[in-house]
Amino acid sequence: MKTDIQIAQEANIKPIKDIASLVGIPEKDLELYGNYKAKINSAIWEELKDKKDGKLVLVSAITPTPAGEGKSTTTVGLGQALAKLGKKSAIALREPSLGPVFGIKGGAAGGGYAQVVPMEDINLHFTGDMHAITTANNLLSAAIDNHITQGNTLGIDSRQIVWKRVMDMNDRALRDVVVGLGGKANGFVRQDGFMITVASEIMAILCLANDMADLKERLSNIIIGYNYDNKPIKAGDLKVHGAMALLLRDAIKPNLVQTLENTPAFIHGGPFANIAHGCNSIVATKLGLKLTDYLITEAGFGADLGAEKFMNIKCRYAGIKPSAVVLVATVRALKMHGGVKKSDLGNENVPALEAGFENLKKHIENIKKFGVPSVVAVNKFVTDTESEVSKLMELCRLEGVNAAICDVWEKGGEGGLNLAHKVIEVCEKDSEFKYLYNVEEPIKEKIEKIAKEIYGAKGVVYTSKADKEIKRLEKLGLDNYPICMAKTQYSLSDNPDLIGRPEGFEITVKEVRVSAGAGFIVALTGDIMIMPGLPKVPSAEKIDIDEKGVITGLF
Repeated sequence: MKTDIQIAQEANIKPIKDIASLVGIPEKDLELYGNYKAKINSAIWEELKDKKDGKLVLVSAITPTPAGEGKSTTTVGLGQALAKLGKKSAIALREPSLGPVFGIKGGAAGGGYAQVVPMEDINLHFTGDMHAITTANNLLSAAIDNHITQGNTLGIDSRQIVWKRVMDMNDRALRDVVVGLGGKANGFVRQDGFMITVASEIMAILCLANDMADLKERLSNIIIGYNYDNKPIKAGDLKVHGAMALLLRDAIKPNLVQTLENTPAFIHGGPFANIAHGCNSIVATKLGLKLTDYLITEAGFGADLGAEKFMNIKCRYAGIKPSAVVLVATVRALKMHGGVKKSDLGNENVPALEAGFENLKKHIENIKKFGVPSVVAVNKFVTDTESEVSKLMELCRLEGVNAAICDVWEKGGEGGLNLAHKVIEVCEKDSEFKYLYNVEEPIKEKIEKIAKEIYGAKGVVYTSKADKEIKRLEKLGLDNYPICMAKTQYSLSDNPDLIGRPEGFEITVKEVRVSAGAGFIVALTGDIMIMPGLPKVPSAEKIDIDEKGVITGLF
């Protein structure tokens, strides 16, 4: 069996100018990064903004397990399948972070015969967006400490600085650090820390901004901390938001690549869904909708995280609505939710599948709350038995939801034709899209709606710290934002050990922070790491390049 990178390296990849022409992007609007990657000039929007939107299809999934679900692979394969059916289609994905690439999770380029290429470039430095975001973030960090050193006319309380430095790598040693050591010339000593770049508010801002003017305004509204009177200090007060926007002038332009079957792919932005809102950029999504009949996009992790945030945060700021949602599930993963160990997944176990189906059932129910029709994509594995697959299809029918066997990993677009037909069918239905809550509702009310209606919790518990932070935000008038829950991806609850469809649990909110630039309030639950660490045997140990420039070990 060929590895993903071997398949990608054998691809019949076409010049990116040819791919752009498939969706009507003229050469004058391309900024080439070699022959197979390009950025799309922002000026094209003025020519397209009045065009009718195509159908927006969101790909989400059940709660992730170590067995794997294949959400990005399904997204790519579905886009390829629609193209095979003669539809003008494209996909929109997030950019991979180097931390997971060299850690354990891997990239975000799909797999098998449903990949985006050039895979090596996409998973590594790509067009430099991550570096631009990192630099803009750390410019603001440098400005904060410099302002304090140069007299601190804003009265920044160094004990209340909430802005952190970032780097795009898993490095646990940088989670909590002390800066300013070494004497007067190095500034004032204070406690600080690093986050991974994709957890930065800059990343969220880039993905939620509608254009450069909106980006600059959002950057100016970033709250970096508070002064001695407990009033917020913003990036605009430090007068560096213009320079930060300049650093992001190319990063805000969507990237265009292609799939193995030469379907156009917009890959832009990359916030994690367990920390941030987990969706690709609004700019790329809105552009893709103007250029295609069907735009297939995905949101990170399970539907309780990525899909919920896609609906309540991204759709709200972009003014868009999905025509359909595809929920990706596998027999293997559902058996794990039913209590089967990973080592035993090769054995037929229909009762465990039925028990684990409760997790998928909850996600189906959740999508209905947003008034959007859904389709279940059953991602096929060779170990799946006929009895297991038949039972899963039957359970989906009983829930009144269409389901399709999906074999895009092995067969590419051909393996997604059945799914594509069902997606086209449900896209013709009326989508009665609605948000779960109104942003004007109190913070606790919004949090509790998500916890009870989406997670299935019986209630929410707030630490004294979270209570205090909520009261401060309400007092400052910073409470009328959507909620971005920071929660484990491995459970509907905030406890990763509670698999399947847990009941009778409470969600504990430990901290509440405002990302005023991004435009959401972050509620932190459980043990969420904003700077991950490397595993005992990181993927970096397997990755290599030879004297001819051939890369190996990258998936």
